[in-house]
Amino acid sequence: MIIDDDFVTEEYVTVQFIHHQRQYSVTFKKADLEVVNEWVFEEETSLPADLPNELIESIREEIKKKIY
Repeated sequence: MIIDDDFVTEEYVTVQFIHHQRQYSVTFKKADLEVVNEWVFEEETSLPADLPNELIESIREEIKKKIY
């Protein structure tokens, strides 16, 4: 987990993980954990991802445990 807290306007949390043998990155606004972007990495390229809401909620809960 990467917490970007050096920004003047907003802080972000980026989580990188493997799901179904694919590597993903999801960035949230730290203040309310709203999703900013979701990426899947394939063949040295990043593409927009569409992860299930249940997975996003699970990640949010893990972030809450670590930063609040």
